[in-house]
Amino acid sequence: MAKDSKLRQEQGVVLSFIPTGEYYFNKGINAYHRHDLKKAKKYLQRAMQLEPYEPMIACQLGLVCMQLDEFQLSNDLFTRILEELDPNMTECHYFLANNFAELGLFHEAYKHANKYLEIDPYGEFAEEAEDLIYVINTEETDLEDSLYMQDELIMKQEKARQLLESGNFQMAIENLKEMIEKYPDFWSAYNNLALGYFYLGEMEKAANVLKELLDKNPGNLHALCNLAVFLFHQHRDEELQELLDGLEKIQPLLIEHQYKLGATFALLGKHHKAFYWLNKLKKKGFEGDASFYYWLSHVAYSTGHEQTSRSAWKQLLELSPEKEGSEPWNNNQQTDAGFENHVTSILNKLRSDYLEERLFGIFLISVTDRKQEIISHSDFKSLDEFTITEKLYLANVLDAGMKEQFDPDGIIGKGHGVASLLYEHHHPIYPQTTGLFHMWFSIFINGLKEGVSFTNQNAYAAAVDYVWNQFQNEKISQSEISRRYHISPSTLQKYIKTIRQYYQ
Repeated sequence: MAKDSKLRQEQGVVLSFIPTGEYYFNKGINAYHRHDLKKAKKYLQRAMQLEPYEPMIACQLGLVCMQLDEFQLSNDLFTRILEELDPNMTECHYFLANNFAELGLFHEAYKHANKYLEIDPYGEFAEEAEDLIYVINTEETDLEDSLYMQDELIMKQEKARQLLESGNFQMAIENLKEMIEKYPDFWSAYNNLALGYFYLGEMEKAANVLKELLDKNPGNLHALCNLAVFLFHQHRDEELQELLDGLEKIQPLLIEHQYKLGATFALLGKHHKAFYWLNKLKKKGFEGDASFYYWLSHVAYSTGHEQTSRSAWKQLLELSPEKEGSEPWNNNQQTDAGFENHVTSILNKLRSDYLEERLFGIFLISVTDRKQEIISHSDFKSLDEFTITEKLYLANVLDAGMKEQFDPDGIIGKGHGVASLLYEHHHPIYPQTTGLFHMWFSIFINGLKEGVSFTNQNAYAAAVDYVWNQFQNEKISQSEISRRYHISPSTLQKYIKTIRQYYQ
């Protein structure tokens, strides 16, 4: 019997089999040797969950990700090994150098290749590292500064993108503003900054960023597409139609622009136009991400191209198997999960630099279907890292006894109650609605400092909802919001004034 099996027989009693990290590591290695990289990745990820501090597992997973062209994830693993798990695994510097070279980040590649040779000049990969340095050095020397700037820009942009995707919008905004200040002609930073403001519900700021971009770079297709999405969500139909009339006449040559245009038309419900561009890319042999196959499948099905739709969905499931069951031809398809079931996003929010985002992360734990998976995750921060406010809130969410002892007035619970009322009317939580909850928790934090009791939860929820809609330029009346939260219009007006004191 395998040494890592926990199966034992004692006096006729058979204990259940509990696989260990070593068990999954060995399965991952076997799959790797069979060149089944997807299975290898799956097994090694499971091994790492069971033994998160074992550097050999992390290193092997990094190598598998490297061969799957998942360079950013691979780099994250090698960096973690060097910074946290085992700084003596010097070969990780060589692996990082290779990944950065594949990404075109030659300055970073050069730095890590040199670091490897400095630490281990006679190491296993010394010759390969010297060859890599030679290749990098064949570039013209006068390109060194521009390469360094390009490397820095790409790395900063990637970091901002990850922050946006994980819901850390405020931090992403600060990073992007710094980028624009330093590199005022880096147009993609403007587009991402506008998206950050959009997700926070600060529509005027989002629009101003796009206006500034279009003033400096007229005809920027990404800005025009993003503006169309903003107008769509604000129900500004006349302005949207005018913009769409212009977008329909554009014939972009770049693949990136064709994809952006197709995805935008799909999002706006213009399925025939979306199918034209996305299917054109497919016919050219374009290999997109999961989002590409998702939109292609939906617009193909809605325009009568069922075979193309099914083929695209099959490719989507290879990249995102969790989408099974939500096919466009499935009448019982469920709505895509919002932030509340994105484990990585919640874990990232809990580690945000901003208290309102961390409290929002704890709220998400209260409504997620994956609570146990989150709190038992290796990246779930230890209780010592939580502030007292966060501990009290987490105690409320997990229904621990600590809340009665340290929060006898139940103020933390009332704050949670307001968020829950908002959730009743705004779920699932998508990126463009997260700003509503950030707004509430920001108000809540400032109110706590002033000793506010938050007694009338319905009134606070109604006031936040109304102000949020105003920020989005949504046309909704005070009487409608009052009915929604079962309060009088005069009470709503009173609490609108109240929350404006705590949210500037």
